[in-house]
Amino acid sequence: MEDEEHDCNCPPVGLPAYMGTFADMMALLMCFFVLLLSFAEMDVLKFKRLSGSLSAAFGVQREVVANEIPMGTSIIAQEFSPGRPEPTPINSIMQRTVDQKQTNLQVQCTPDQESPEISVTDEQNQSDLVNKLTEMIENTRSDAVDLANALAAQIKRGEVEIETVGREITVRIKEKGSFPSGSAELQPGYNQVLRDVRDVLAEKEGKILIQGHTDNVGIATSRFRSNWELSSARAVSVAHELLSDGVLSAQRFTVSGYSYTRPLVSNDSVENRALNRRVEIVISQSVDQETRKELEDLKEENPELYEDDIDAQLSPIFDISPDEIF
Repeated sequence: MEDEEHDCNCPPVGLPAYMGTFADMMALLMCFFVLLLSFAEMDVLKFKRLSGSLSAAFGVQREVVANEIPMGTSIIAQEFSPGRPEPTPINSIMQRTVDQKQTNLQVQCTPDQESPEISVTDEQNQSDLVNKLTEMIENTRSDAVDLANALAAQIKRGEVEIETVGREITVRIKEKGSFPSGSAELQPGYNQVLRDVRDVLAEKEGKILIQGHTDNVGIATSRFRSNWELSSARAVSVAHELLSDGVLSAQRFTVSGYSYTRPLVSNDSVENRALNRRVEIVISQSVDQETRKELEDLKEENPELYEDDIDAQLSPIFDISPDEIF
């Protein structure tokens, strides 16, 4: 009986042999999934702090774009660089680059030379300003020619003069043919002349200034107490005719009387006093605020260029003749 018990095929004591390999594989899988979980829930803020600490430790200040000049440390002194050194809490020297654009070309001149600094940009801006103003003045003169075409007959008879000064057009209506002596009533038939002027002004821009003028001979009648009233009344008569039929906006008008205070010529003869008795229609096509500021700066910075180019453009042109019209 004892021999039979020892010869039986009984299983060995303990776990099967493959369990050791299975346990190792399970442990590895568990570590693998733990690592996956840790990466999936990464602390971004903590990672940025860590990367920032690494950047400070390695002396990284900022990114340098490719179009900047590379700045390296000096071979002679390892603690200095071409940039401006600044102390840091960790006692290291870091460089700083500054973006700076220089428009002026610095030129070394001998003592007998002048203009040590040449500004290419300023010269270009001044040239552009002169060209811009020239174009604006040419447009004003073109408008003056249109008015001269409308008043060709009156210009031939010497009743009207047209003058341009810069961005202003002056239509000078003489007393001859327009007003009786000492009166503010327009001559019969002169209303059509002002209507022709009105039709041209309706197509042009700018403010319209109506200015009355007299000679220095005083007047005292039941209708006009002085030359002030006479000059103002004549200006108002012209303004009323231009405003007829609502073609022009009243917001564009300014009416004034100057009496004898602004004569064209000296009041020392009958002919000169006749020239001073007039009504002027001034069309003011002023420049914008930006261009006006540029002109003031040019006058201060380069007075010679201003006098040569700008003053020449602003000089008056008197008496547009019929030859210039047709």
